[in-house]
Amino acid sequence: MAVQDDVATAREAVRSLEQAVAAVTGHYPDSVDARRLRSDVARVAEDLHLLVGQEPPEKPRELEVIEDTVYPQDFWMDADDEGLGGGHG
Repeated sequence: MAVQDDVATAREAVRSLEQAVAAVTGHYPDSVDARRLRSDVARVAEDLHLLVGQEPPEKPRELEVIEDTVYPQDFWMDADDEGLGGGHG
């Protein structure tokens, strides 16, 4: 089998793995393990591109949104003013 055939076979296997992982991780969308698994599969695809001397395709970065919550009233009571105003004694 030629190198091109082996690379094509590996790429098809990676695509199948990506689809299978997407299906499984859809059941655990916010799981740390699911995010890690998706990252691992993406790394395999990237490594295959690098191995054969190609730049991996540019992928959009995912933004992680952290919800802001209401802080207790005394949360910032002992925080310094970071240079604003006078000292505390």
